[in-house]
Amino acid sequence: MQLILLFIAAVSAALASNVVDLDASNFDSVVNGDKSAFVEFYAPWCGHCKALAPEYEKVADAFVRESDRVVIAKVDADKEKDLAKRFGVTGYPTLKFFVKGSTEPEAYNGGRTADDIVKFVNEKSGARGFIKKAASNVVDLDESNFDSIALDSNKDVLVEFYAPWCGHCKRLAPTYEKVGAAFKNDANCVVAKVDADGHKELGSRFGVSGFPTLKFFPKSNKEESYSGGRDEQDFINFLNDKCGLHRTSGGGLSEKAGRSDELDALAVKFMASSDRAAVIEEASKATADLDKLSQYYVKVMQKVQDKGDGFIETESQRLGRMLEGSISDDKKDQFLIRKNILGAFASPSAHNEL
Repeated sequence: MQLILLFIAAVSAALASNVVDLDASNFDSVVNGDKSAFVEFYAPWCGHCKALAPEYEKVADAFVRESDRVVIAKVDADKEKDLAKRFGVTGYPTLKFFVKGSTEPEAYNGGRTADDIVKFVNEKSGARGFIKKAASNVVDLDESNFDSIALDSNKDVLVEFYAPWCGHCKRLAPTYEKVGAAFKNDANCVVAKVDADGHKELGSRFGVSGFPTLKFFPKSNKEESYSGGRDEQDFINFLNDKCGLHRTSGGGLSEKAGRSDELDALAVKFMASSDRAAVIEEASKATADLDKLSQYYVKVMQKVQDKGDGFIETESQRLGRMLEGSISDDKKDQFLIRKNILGAFASPSAHNEL
């Protein structure tokens, strides 16, 4: 029964692929000049072929709606030795393009990413294949935007130099995507990546000799190598430290976000004081040149002065309910910081001094 299920799964996987399997029985009827054809000659045991396979599936998917113009196919050249010999295949994978109207191929020696191959096929065939990109919070860099983002003096930027075929890079990808998601709401703390195999000049410029290589470009533009751990929390800790943030996994904020030791001390002093108006005046001067959220300390003091100490708990509960609803990321950050600041007024030290 288990063997039957495995067989069914294998057949289903094969049927799900848009790559056309060719052999001696159908090669000439498919690659007959009626349409352009891009063909991979591979061997099942070949490591480079296995690395190319997921990219090649993306290529085939990109041309599903262009099937009247282009076919994306593959040949097990280890099994179909006559076909391999006929087209001069001596290594794997070998990629060849057959333009419409011809059954004589030209060798493809370009990049091995889906983007590279799709671009080539589009240019040669006049088709309009395209790859559906999954939404990502990691910024893609190349020669056109690297300096304007990574070297922006207003941004702190972590950059992964990777290669699409690199196994370590593929294993890092889902973790790195989570890191991007954690900092997606921070415009000046950027998580980015560059295909250093496809953009070799960038790799060479920054001394990249292996993949993945991670480098941090702070606002000072004094590039530094990242040699820390490669777990999600390792990256989050690093960027929080470098960017002066308090992000948590998933893009939330820790209880320290928005808080400052100086203003927390004033919150404690306010709650314990018999002359709260004087503390409000002191806090107003301390936050005069700070951002709006820091000035929220003063607003809380004024509300407590007007509505009583119960405002702290009531407002904290209200914000908690708001956070459980459907709100934008910006609003979520604002409400979390306000809730954190309220915590400074409700802290044990504040009550202990009452």
